Amino acid sequence: MIRGRPYVTSATGAAEPVKVWLCANDDLPPALAGVLAAHWLDGQEKETAGRFVFDRDRRQYVVAHTLMRRALAMEAGLVEPELVIWRSPRGRPFLQFPEGGLPRGGHQLDFNLSHAGGYNLLGVVRRHRIGVDIERADREPRSLETIARTFTPQEQTWVAAAGWGGHRERRVLRLWTLKEAYSKARGLGLGLSFDSFSFTLDEDRGVTAFSPPADDPAGRWSFLELEPVPDVLVAIAVRADEGGPATLELHHGFPWTRSAPLAMALPEPVGEETDRQDRVLVR
Repeated sequence: MIRGRPYVTSATGAAEPVKVWLCANDDLPPALAGVLAAHWLDGQEKETAGRFVFDRDRRQYVVAHTLMRRALAMEAGLVEPELVIWRSPRGRPFLQFPEGGLPRGGHQLDFNLSHAGGYNLLGVVRRHRIGVDIERADREPRSLETIARTFTPQEQTWVAAAGWGGHRERRVLRLWTLKEAYSKARGLGLGLSFDSFSFTLDEDRGVTAFSPPADDPAGRWSFLELEPVPDVLVAIAVRADEGGPATLELHHGFPWTRSAPLAMALPEPVGEETDRQDRVLVR
């Protein structure tokens, strides 16, 4: 039996799916993005946007945060300027629930935002935590080598086995996006050492095993890897429990309407419990 508040369900009785929006900066014209930002963003967001030196960085921030407010407004049943966003001491954003709960969804709504190189990614879930990360594949190779040195020895061995070149760089990016998504879901960000937890990955795509850090000993998570557009890698981490969401909906573009998303199944959860079961079966 699941304790706590009842899970929000769809009309069919199934848990609502994880919802993800992928929006390129070019999906929202600059003039329109500026108008929306002027009406929707709060004072802190406007101040942050104004501090960017380069127009491209300011545009990225504005599109990402107007996307966030639009999608959350649709999910929460509120209008965009009424959303109150606060941040934890480590910088993770949360939605402040009005007295009495949200018009849609009560007190259950978690989200996470990521952006890189002209693309913005937002994930929303009705229970527990979600973390998302997006990265371009055209990263500078030397920076990827620096990132790889933060992985566990086993992960570094797996990366090195690919030799040099694009295959190796993609392995680094896959691990990096997964680690970022997990640490963001936990609300720890850079405060979580990347060598304190590890992934075992399929050759092409998919997580086959996950060893969580010591402070998440019973952690079971669903991890999804996507390449929604060529050379743009996405990782999604969703905390798993009995009765949780089994599907994910991927929306493309700015969410003006509820156009039909791409639906897919969430992978089976992995974690310490799964690893223990696997070890028992091997004996």
